[in-house]
Amino acid sequence: MQRLLIVPIVVGLALCMHITGCAGLSSTPSESPPVENPDPLEKINRPMDKMNNFLDRHIGKPVADGYVTVVHPDIRLSVSNFFDNLGYLNVILHDFLQGKGKQGFQDSSRFLVNTTIGIGGLFDVATGMGLEEHNEDFGQTLGTWGADEGAYLVLPVFGPDTVRNVPDIVTSAVTNIFFYVTTPIIAPLAVLKFVDRRARADQAIRFRDESAVEPYLFTREAYLQHRTFLVYDGNPPTEELFLDEIYVEDGNPESASTSIDGQK
Repeated sequence: MQRLLIVPIVVGLALCMHITGCAGLSSTPSESPPVENPDPLEKINRPMDKMNNFLDRHIGKPVADGYVTVVHPDIRLSVSNFFDNLGYLNVILHDFLQGKGKQGFQDSSRFLVNTTIGIGGLFDVATGMGLEEHNEDFGQTLGTWGADEGAYLVLPVFGPDTVRNVPDIVTSAVTNIFFYVTTPIIAPLAVLKFVDRRARADQAIRFRDESAVEPYLFTREAYLQHRTFLVYDGNPPTEELFLDEIYVEDGNPESASTSIDGQK
């Protein structure tokens, strides 16, 4: 149900565990330049996170488990392909807004191929033709042009986000063809989209719940690191990697957090 759950987060989670381990071997926080607290709204975010997790346990997970049990894997793959293709116009838009002209034309070709030969996106024909899938959004576009990430947010149902990325909720909606369609089929499709994404994220959720001493901090750091990697196309500067690894609370360097499990 959370935005964390609708991106390939496993890499981000593993990255956070690796970086946290490295932090234990690095110099003490007082020897590192303090950076801004990425979570000034933590007192609001934590209750919202608890509510989202409650809804996920009692609605999201049971429904997704039933979907995985009943629906054949090949059909589930086609459903995932369909929704990925449906939202790909947003990727193309932000390709061009980031100045990635060549990638924008490649992604346009990918969308056309999968929409036509792939029968509305049910089949990913384009990847086999060498048209690689990309992930671009409004938050990445703003980051590319130097906008600060802003505070970490936990939104109702959407889950982890940042101030910089919130506008993508709008652009991803208005670039979706079904935004302009008013038929009774829209509601069932919206439910199916939610179930599909929750089912795809199940392994990542289990990994988080079984591995994290403090799931909230683990989720936050994993999400922020994952977003940093997306903005820099997988090659962030070293200083960006550790930007939210250590931060100062209340202006006191001694209170800096050095681990996503809550230890200091």
